[in-house]
Amino acid sequence: MTKITSLDQLEALYQPAPAPASTVKVTSTMTPHYRRLIAVSPFAALATIGPEGIDCSPRGDKPGFVRVHDDTTLMLPDRRGNNRIDSLRNIIRDPRCALLFLIPGSGTTLRVNGRAHLSIDPALLESFAIEGKAPRSVIVLEIDEVYFQCARAIIRSELWNPERHVDPASLPTPGQILAAMTAEEVGGDSYDKAWPERAKQTMW
Repeated sequence: MTKITSLDQLEALYQPAPAPASTVKVTSTMTPHYRRLIAVSPFAALATIGPEGIDCSPRGDKPGFVRVHDDTTLMLPDRRGNNRIDSLRNIIRDPRCALLFLIPGSGTTLRVNGRAHLSIDPALLESFAIEGKAPRSVIVLEIDEVYFQCARAIIRSELWNPERHVDPASLPTPGQILAAMTAEEVGGDSYDKAWPERAKQTMW
């Protein structure tokens, strides 16, 4: 296997150099257009880093769930989950993080890199409440850079093409995965059957 071991090798391989459209889009403050993309996005991937390595966590909610607080600050409620808190542990120990926003039906994605901290300010938590349920914490991200990504990856993957959707029945279920990994001690059919109602009761 031939490895690239230097930046010179890498940059020589990827020629020509980026066109202006690939670089002028980068900014350290929120623009009206970037605000609009965040306002309609119901999903983002959150990347963090800690002593154990990197982590990437899916985050989804109603469109606009990530709040643009001001031109340099985003706020992301931490909704109910499995309490692993991998992303939150990482943010406490290393503030560097990134968000990748997806917009159903659009090839444009938005990338935000910055530094985050966690807030448990009561008024802030309450401002994110849904159905009377506030998040336990809010991720406050100070923007270092924000820019849109071209649509090639979405186009190649046909991500939004319903004809390419995978039949869930053809995939292993969470209960099956858990059962296989624990000699049937955790998971199984009962786990899968209980999941829809459990999720409904613990969504927020």
